[in-house]
Amino acid sequence: MATAKKAAKKAPAKKAPAKKAPAKKAVKAAKKAAPAKKAPAKKAVKAAAKKAPAKKAVKAAKKPKTARKPNAAFMAPKQPHGPLAAIIGDKAMPRTEITKKIWEYIKKNKLQDAVNRRMINADDKLKALFGKAQASMFELTKMVNKYVK
Repeated sequence: MATAKKAAKKAPAKKAPAKKAPAKKAVKAAKKAAPAKKAPAKKAVKAAAKKAPAKKAVKAAKKPKTARKPNAAFMAPKQPHGPLAAIIGDKAMPRTEITKKIWEYIKKNKLQDAVNRRMINADDKLKALFGKAQASMFELTKMVNKYVK
């Protein structure tokens, strides 16, 4: 009996069978499923990219708009003198107003060049301000700075 008991004890001690590799059909199905999952992911990325600007627009719409504050340096009153005072007057005003007054004078006297609208043809008063017969609108503020305090 002792040997029968030993044999009985050894029988249940068998190892669990190793996991079998998946069947070939299951492997093929898994390979086909993998690319199918990637394609929707690309579409989702493209859809998200299209929706992103809309989210930014919503965020921008949420912020309340505040009035733009002018720079204090531009709004400080400056005293024109010399040829500039002859054109716009000798009253102190901000640089923005000085530029507006000069453009009013230019438009009133039709001194903007007809062909190249960037150029300003100088009359006697502007010739004293510019120092030449014709000047670019981009040089205007540089020339005005010489005649403000």
